Amino acid sequence: DIFMTGCSFDEDGDPVAPCEYSQAQYDDFQWERVRNDAGTRSPPDLPHGSYLMVNSSQHAPGQRAHVVFQSLSENDTHCLQFSYFLYSRDGHSPGALGVYVRVNGGPLGSAVWNMSGSHGRQWHQAELAVSTFWPNEYQVLFEAVISTDRRGYMGLDDILLFSYPCAKAPHFSRLGDVEVNAGQNATFQCMAAGRASEAEQFLLQRQGGLMVPAASVKHISHRRFLATFQLPEVGRGEQDLYRCVSQAPRGAGVSNFAELIVKEPPTPIAPPQLLRAGSTYLIIQLNTNSIIGDGPIVRKEIEYRMSRGPWAEVHAVSMQTYKLWHLDPDTEYEISVLLTRPGEGGTGKPGPALVSRTKCAEPMKAPKGLAFSEIQSRQLTLQWEPLGYNVTRCHTYTVSLCYRYTVGSSHNQTFRECVKMERGTNRYTIKNLLPYRNIHVRLILANPEGRKEGKEVIFQTDEDVPGGISAESLTFTPLEDMIFLKWEEPLEPNGLITQYEISYQSIESSDPAVNVPGPRRTVSKLRNETYHVFSNLHPGTTYLFSVRARTGKGFGQTALTEITTNISAPSFDYGDMPSPLGESESTITVLLRPAQGRGAPISVYQVIVEEDRARRMKREPGGQDCFPVPLTFDAALARGAVHYFGAELPASSLLEATPFTVGDNQTYRGYWNPPLEPKKAYLIYFQATSHLKGETRLNCIRIARKAACKESKRPLEVSQHSEEMGLILGVCAGGLVVLIILLGIFNKYLIRGGPTFKSGFRHFPAVIDSKMEGKGLKKIKKYLID
Repeated sequence: DIFMTGCSFDEDGDPVAPCEYSQAQYDDFQWERVRNDAGTRSPPDLPHGSYLMVNSSQHAPGQRAHVVFQSLSENDTHCLQFSYFLYSRDGHSPGALGVYVRVNGGPLGSAVWNMSGSHGRQWHQAELAVSTFWPNEYQVLFEAVISTDRRGYMGLDDILLFSYPCAKAPHFSRLGDVEVNAGQNATFQCMAAGRASEAEQFLLQRQGGLMVPAASVKHISHRRFLATFQLPEVGRGEQDLYRCVSQAPRGAGVSNFAELIVKEPPTPIAPPQLLRAGSTYLIIQLNTNSIIGDGPIVRKEIEYRMSRGPWAEVHAVSMQTYKLWHLDPDTEYEISVLLTRPGEGGTGKPGPALVSRTKCAEPMKAPKGLAFSEIQSRQLTLQWEPLGYNVTRCHTYTVSLCYRYTVGSSHNQTFRECVKMERGTNRYTIKNLLPYRNIHVRLILANPEGRKEGKEVIFQTDEDVPGGISAESLTFTPLEDMIFLKWEEPLEPNGLITQYEISYQSIESSDPAVNVPGPRRTVSKLRNETYHVFSNLHPGTTYLFSVRARTGKGFGQTALTEITTNISAPSFDYGDMPSPLGESESTITVLLRPAQGRGAPISVYQVIVEEDRARRMKREPGGQDCFPVPLTFDAALARGAVHYFGAELPASSLLEATPFTVGDNQTYRGYWNPPLEPKKAYLIYFQATSHLKGETRLNCIRIARKAACKESKRPLEVSQHSEEMGLILGVCAGGLVVLIILLGIFNKYLIRGGPTFKSGFRHFPAVIDSKMEGKGLKKIKKYLID
């Protein structure tokens, strides 16, 4: 047969049957691996072949040797088969061979199969049907124990794992957990499939090793039977893992481990609570939230008796409170609670007893004449008529003063309290009240028999200064020179709000022109006005606002908040577009004037060059869109944009008006300022940017326009030492002459009545300075050719 894995001990490293086993290190000696072939000198009592062997004569009685087979974690039914050899020439027992099954590295427990005595000079086979599957794993341990006779040999061979059911050992179905109450009998039922011999012995094995024989074995069919095990009157000490084991000389079946769960019947920790007592009844709360033992609780009962009586009654209860009827007045009773969980014997012992007494006769009436003697904003002094015995009808009585009033800003919560008066008292001061609130007060006369409640009387406390306005209620919207502020009424108005007072003052500004701290200003608002717009403020300035409310008693606490106005865009000191300071075919010199920061200092300046195309909408000075996204000359070429950043200048470099040449072929903070194309017209913009606390404002203005060469009305400024510039002027002049001739021919052609057409092709010759080399020259050529 083909097996999945195993040990044949024939040859080390057998690729067909890899063998994984180990010798235990904690035992008394080791199994010996022998090879007894024909022609070898070996004892005649030993069989031929390779196997593990123990010579009993070489060891002391009782000594043990263990060999452990590899860990197994199978997904389906399987069978572990092994061969054993027990022989002594004179018929004495060489020892005992036992097999153990350890699950998930747990305790070894008791042997699931064992064999002793002398069984002839031959090999015998046995099987193990272990019903332990993945994700659990198990190990099989073989143990040899030396007998007192110390004669003969014990052998072990061919430990093989097959993927089909065992033929000599039954397979157990899954064993389920068993739950019982303490003191009851526990029953395990093990269903097995296979052939059971008459010598088959069924046992219930505890994880610790204890074995319990089966109470009965019932054959369901010729290949299916049911073994029943009884554990009498189990307690918490018997709670453990158990499994079913079938033992026979030809093999053993082992089930999975199942847990015996022993539950303690529940008992309340605390006695029931008395909710109300009358002359003939007691109302109690079971108070069963805390228990000793296990749940769930399926039934609750009350057991009560007279403290000095011989009888007791038990009532089933379905709610947390219960009323005991028909009791004797002014009599002491002991009341306990019984709890029951599922299962037989699930009723626990009675819990601690509540000892309570019924009441006297009911009072005649409630106290009368409740009135105030003094009213303040936070306390109220009350008085009422004295009480006599004709009203209380019992010497043991109490007078309680109960009051309530609403709390919270929306008055949706109620504070309640009852105060018991001292004996003979008919005056009381309620303290720590809220101002300007309706206080609902009533008097209650109670004795052990009952109670009488007086009519509720309403009193109102006096006004007080209001509480503070919540800082969280202050909401605002800052603009550049205005702030919209909104607030809410105080959580504790403590009266009628008559006025709001708002004060504000500048305390910090990034604009050096703003004086801080500034003058303090105050605004008053009516009680129904909870917002205000503050104007004429400075941009980028932090203001401290304080808001407080007022009642007839005065002003309350002040709520403070700091609000910073937004910064404004910088402003330029330019009138109309200024004239350039100088101009050549490829450059233009402009005057850069520092901008004025509004709420934040200037962070950086940029010079933007934009091609002035006829089909593009013109930008008007001061009213055009600005350039928030920096764009280098290279990026403009790649995107086909009509503008690029020719320079970026730090604010510290422009403290006064400074000339700047556009097209000087220099680099300013990473932005290249390439020469301008003479045949193209350009618009020059100057942009200033301010940053403050994550906020950015920018402004830009057109400061120059450079006309194309064909539109130029004045001679270009040419350096006397530049041969290249002369070449540019020559080409430009030649281009103008050719253009004039073409226009004349075209005009003459039109006069003669020639056909009219429109050309879709435009070409502007690019004039390149010979000093521009390498990569820069190529980029300029590409950008200048339209």
